[in-house]
Amino acid sequence: MQKVIEITNLTKIYKNERGIKDINLDIYKGDVFGFLGPNGAGKTTAMKIMTGLVTPDSGRVRIMGYDIADEFELAMEKVGCIIETVETHQYLTAYENLKQLSRYYTHIDDNRINEVLHLTGLLKFKNEKPRKFSLGMRQRLGIAAAILSKPEVVILDEPLNGLDVEGMIAMRNLIKDLAQTEKTTFFISSHLIHDVELTCNRIGVIYNGRLLNVDTTENILTSYATLENYFVSEVERNGRI
Repeated sequence: MQKVIEITNLTKIYKNERGIKDINLDIYKGDVFGFLGPNGAGKTTAMKIMTGLVTPDSGRVRIMGYDIADEFELAMEKVGCIIETVETHQYLTAYENLKQLSRYYTHIDDNRINEVLHLTGLLKFKNEKPRKFSLGMRQRLGIAAAILSKPEVVILDEPLNGLDVEGMIAMRNLIKDLAQTEKTTFFISSHLIHDVELTCNRIGVIYNGRLLNVDTTENILTSYATLENYFVSEVERNGRI
């Protein structure tokens, strides 16, 4: 299996002593990997390092074989992401926001913009401005932007935040479909255990900045009734480190 993301001995400790400690993780092509942990566990810190927004104290991240620190542009060339909040141009329409973004790429035309608006359920709102959007609609626009360039790797920090049930189902189906049909690799952080269980094929549990365990969803659900049971068991077994 082709390694798409390689995280080695990754550590970042802030002054308040929170952060991540010695994380090692490999993500393979076509994975929908769920980074599962409570708020403050270190998920966003790890993802900020993965996307070059934060410098680690030690350790390395490689994406598509390229080191984030030394070969940033090559590492990020085929990556789409949402980290923390979705940022949009409030006075441009949904379509114009994506049109603006498309200028960074040579292969994105109006057909692709309309395609991602359709995929994320925003096509009928393409001429509306995000300042009028609900949180869920802004999240959809962020996901449309993240997949616009047909990236090989998509990194999403809490992508289902603000979505209603219908929106969650639609996004789950979109993620699984892209992983299956285009072999897009997803790295998704979430504290929503049920959604991780339904979306991801591999899961890593992070707690207090430490990666407790990584396993396939299939293996986990063979041994545990639900992912929630597994999560509680892992946290208890590791003694709430």
